[in-house]
Amino acid sequence: MQFPATQALLQPFLPLLGFYKTYPFASVVAFFTLYLVVVRNPNFSRYVRFNTMQAVVLDVLLIIPSLIEHTIPADGGIGYDVLVSFYNTVFLYLVACFVFGFSSCLLGKTPRLPLVADAADAQVF
Repeated sequence: MQFPATQALLQPFLPLLGFYKTYPFASVVAFFTLYLVVVRNPNFSRYVRFNTMQAVVLDVLLIIPSLIEHTIPADGGIGYDVLVSFYNTVFLYLVACFVFGFSSCLLGKTPRLPLVADAADAQVF
């Protein structure tokens, strides 16, 4: 809601997001499906497996804001401001990773996302 320009870009994905949010274990199923079917499958190229693992690691990083939310009381004041700033930082980081990864893939290069690439490299054999 704080970035209205992105709402128009994300509008086509809202039905998929609604389906994803409707089922409580959809994220766990998606995580294991991507990890076991794509990352651990040597039939896919290393490029596809590495990029998929980076996406999985980014998904795991999305857990951090909710952990912070349960730790810091966000009923107003400084706790709320810290929480909003943290959520905005994570959102902007994900957008930057998406733009960088998308443009790198279009150029045929392997994107090495900061904070994510080393963890993804360790999991892809």
